[in-house]
Amino acid sequence: MLDAINAVDWGAIPGHPDWYEPARAARGLRALADAANLAEVAEASSLLRDGGIGHGHSAAVFPAAAVATPLLLDIARQGHPAARDAALGLVDEALSSYPHGEYTRVTTSYGTAVPICCTIAHQLRARSALLAELGKRGRALLADAAEHWRFEIRECVADSNDTAAFGALAGCFPSGMHAAELHVGGQIAVLDEVALEYPPANGSVEACLRVTGWRPADLPPSAVLFPAECGERVH
Repeated sequence: MLDAINAVDWGAIPGHPDWYEPARAARGLRALADAANLAEVAEASSLLRDGGIGHGHSAAVFPAAAVATPLLLDIARQGHPAARDAALGLVDEALSSYPHGEYTRVTTSYGTAVPICCTIAHQLRARSALLAELGKRGRALLADAAEHWRFEIRECVADSNDTAAFGALAGCFPSGMHAAELHVGGQIAVLDEVALEYPPANGSVEACLRVTGWRPADLPPSAVLFPAECGERVH
């Protein structure tokens, strides 16, 4: 675990110049991984909350939190019981906090400007079995992550003036009409009216969204949709 923490170039991760302290991110994660008692857990958590992955006084989250989330989940799996609880609490805070200024998005394998909260939610879903094993708090994190849905388009069909977009849905698309960010080719556009036409069934991720006023040609395969409200989260 320490090798994975040390392998990250925390200084290369962008962050608010007055708040983000890369050394605190690295030190805090190492200290939390090694913590053997409550005092050590508290000290490590303080490093992470106050400059490492967030700014506790302003409830702000840094891009470093998206990189730290898988490491915190490893600590939750392997570390001291108190470190486990602290790690889950830190992830919970990162998911619910707001980024600051221009430091609101991160580059991932499925997008170049994904909101921090959606990136953390994706990582939580990837470790759903672990979180389910960690009891009520782990399951609560999964429920919160589901609100930060992601939809990857595979095929589109014209339907009157709308488009039926078929693809894979991760998380839970809420009922009703919602705005969504369309990520394609490094560009972001806002779809004002998107609704869930057919939900996934029988454990499948396959779903259909109705996009009002857009043509299939403008919604190419491999394009990804995220909640527009996540892209608007900012202090």
